[in-house]
Amino acid sequence: MKLARIEYQGEVCEATVTCAGYLIEGPLPLAGTTASEDENKLLPPVLPGKILGVAWNFRSHIREMVTRAGRIPNPSDQAVPRPLLFLKPPSGLVGHREPIIYPFDATRVEYEGELAVVISRRIRRVTPEEAAKAVWGWTCANDVTERDQQAEDKQWWRAKGYDTFGVIGPFLETEAPKPDAWLRTRVNGEVRQEAQIADMIRDPFEMIAIVSQAMTLERGDLIMLGTPSGVGELHPGDEVEVDIDGVGHLSNPVQMEER
Repeated sequence: MKLARIEYQGEVCEATVTCAGYLIEGPLPLAGTTASEDENKLLPPVLPGKILGVAWNFRSHIREMVTRAGRIPNPSDQAVPRPLLFLKPPSGLVGHREPIIYPFDATRVEYEGELAVVISRRIRRVTPEEAAKAVWGWTCANDVTERDQQAEDKQWWRAKGYDTFGVIGPFLETEAPKPDAWLRTRVNGEVRQEAQIADMIRDPFEMIAIVSQAMTLERGDLIMLGTPSGVGELHPGDEVEVDIDGVGHLSNPVQMEER
């Protein structure tokens, strides 16, 4: 099942995606109405209280970032790196087809295509098995990052937290993607990132469990589960897409910020 948030007739509505359009579940009196795609604006599918990001969850991305830093990666190193966790502000959220705004004070803005998981209920210190029972759904994500600022700052709130740098959508898919599902990121139609969900160092349920050891997770909280290799620059005028088999297709134009 695919769930959506839409703006319809001036109201923000929760809806189920059907072959006929968007079946509105609420609020009243719009509940039961079916809205066609051209009658509404698609919004981010959830409004999380917290957005957690995960770095170092694909070995291919670790190797490319180590190489960028001028060090030689060791492909034979089988040690599992400790996940690096960070926060993104909910104020940065945008949905499908909304523009990613390239800040006028930025020098290197990059895409990071990711799978994201949304929590269904309050949890704390759960096991991976318990985490699997606390998932509301899945969505495509783009963890947009100002890379030069990320390198300069000890914390990543600025590099990861610009308005429009938290891209999710188009829908919340309630069925989990299969491990052999492909994640692909395209820029202007060219594939830049390609990996399978099974390539993650830690699977989604293990990551939920790890995060829950540090903080209580609430319904609607969202975890971006890490990006594979192939990250690269975005420029005003670009179109960036994140496709995940069984989850959805997320597409956003890039626009320069107006001073």
